[in-house]
Amino acid sequence: MTTFAPAVVTKPWTCILFDLDGTITDSASGITSRLAVTLDRMGLPVPSPEGLLRYVGPPILDAFRDFAGMDEKQSRQALKIYRQLAHQDLTEGITVYPGIPELLRDVHRAGIPLSLATSKPESQAMPILEHFGLIRRFTEIAGATDDESRSAKADVVAEALRRLREKHVSLERVIMVGDREHDVQGAAAHDVPTIHVTWGYGTPAEAEGAVAIAHSVDELRTLLL
Repeated sequence: MTTFAPAVVTKPWTCILFDLDGTITDSASGITSRLAVTLDRMGLPVPSPEGLLRYVGPPILDAFRDFAGMDEKQSRQALKIYRQLAHQDLTEGITVYPGIPELLRDVHRAGIPLSLATSKPESQAMPILEHFGLIRRFTEIAGATDDESRSAKADVVAEALRRLREKHVSLERVIMVGDREHDVQGAAAHDVPTIHVTWGYGTPAEAEGAVAIAHSVDELRTLLL
């Protein structure tokens, strides 16, 4: 895994990639409630609320495999159940972290292109951003595909960078903002440094390899603007 020194924090950024769950939105309540129903319908034990939080962030098929011990067939079955529950009300149990809308507005006004880079399917991420009035701040929305063929964060970041490049966005100084080790590692696969935010679902150890750590939206603002 690529590691970065603090000197990499060099403003101004030419582009900023944002994770969604745990970075822009607090979606744990909705995700974990749907996960509990999914695991129960699969005949599997339902972990504690803390145990269910491990599922928030990683690609969901990986989470079913790693945390519930499902094989490929079971994971696909569980995914179908989970997606059916999610599409009933995409915004249930989701809130935007305080200060994030204003930060995204100010980054947009500063002329710095923004792209989402989330392991949540694009088909879910776009209506969520629309619901909260945030989608207009983004130059690009990159996420997982519905069939999960693109879900690993490195693949999502690659897709975001590809689309931005096609729109002639400068990728000279790109930064990723996220809360999980998947953000740090997925961005590093493309030589993109990450600012780790602590208000999400990651543990302190998951900040390893990040270029900086933001404990508040105000701290993140000073690192981006």
